Amino acid sequence: MARAGASFDRPTIEVADILRRHGEAYLRDHVGHVGRTEQRVMSAIAACRTAALGGHVEACDDCGATRIAYNSCRNRHCPKCQGAARAQWLAHRQAELLPVPYFHVVFTLPAPIAAVAFQNKSAVYA
Repeated sequence: MARAGASFDRPTIEVADILRRHGEAYLRDHVGHVGRTEQRVMSAIAACRTAALGGHVEACDDCGATRIAYNSCRNRHCPKCQGAARAQWLAHRQAELLPVPYFHVVFTLPAPIAAVAFQNKSAVYA
């Protein structure tokens, strides 16, 4: 394990901190406006990398230092869990760019073509 004892740049405050501190009050104040799916996401993010999800002990093979590493929620909405995947996706998209100015154009396909496109997304949108 190469990262034992390494310094991590943790933001001063995270989404999980806000949800742990104010999540229950928010849900109480917005009863009937927050669905079960959103409640589960909030709960997962709040519990992410805490003892609530369990953990394991990591040990450095070189110096023997140990630390507790709590398990992540692996929720696709969690900024902590998906941060690396988001950065990797963005790097791949940036690598695809040509060194020219770009313009973003949005258009609507006529209904008959849209139906074909819906069934053949990779062929039509590539």
